[in-house]
Amino acid sequence: MELPDFHIPHAEKIEWMIETNGWALEPVEARADLDPPVPAYAYSIGLPDAVGFPDVAVFGLTPIASNGLVTLIADACRGGTEIPIGVEVVGLLDNELRAVFAPIDLERWGALFETAIAWSKGQPGDYVQLMYPDRSGFLPYEAGFDRRLRLAQPVVGELGG
Repeated sequence: MELPDFHIPHAEKIEWMIETNGWALEPVEARADLDPPVPAYAYSIGLPDAVGFPDVAVFGLTPIASNGLVTLIADACRGGTEIPIGVEVVGLLDNELRAVFAPIDLERWGALFETAIAWSKGQPGDYVQLMYPDRSGFLPYEAGFDRRLRLAQPVVGELGG
């Protein structure tokens, strides 16, 4: 028995995810051939239209974990929670861990979001980086953050002032 060919164009996959969830998740494989290397990451497409929150990029987690976090954010926004941008938040992640949603400058980092830029016909909306703590509770921009994780979770979002 021959299996049907489930290969569909990437844009149709994005469209299907947006029609199904209100937003899509785009996983991106790590690029060790670049200098500096770019870790695996994932980002949402369509979150602003779906829930009124910027699209979210998550570095250093599996696509499934990233999807879970973006779903958590989307559900919180749909439930009426206002999530502040650019300041630490507590209570979104388990165990009262801190997190930050830092705005991303697409002039500088737009190449990381090629699918979103193509999807939006060159007019992407706002993006934020979800920064989450290491096992000791330090965020990636803090001095105590585990140095071994710096490549996995680079700081591309811009923090205060």
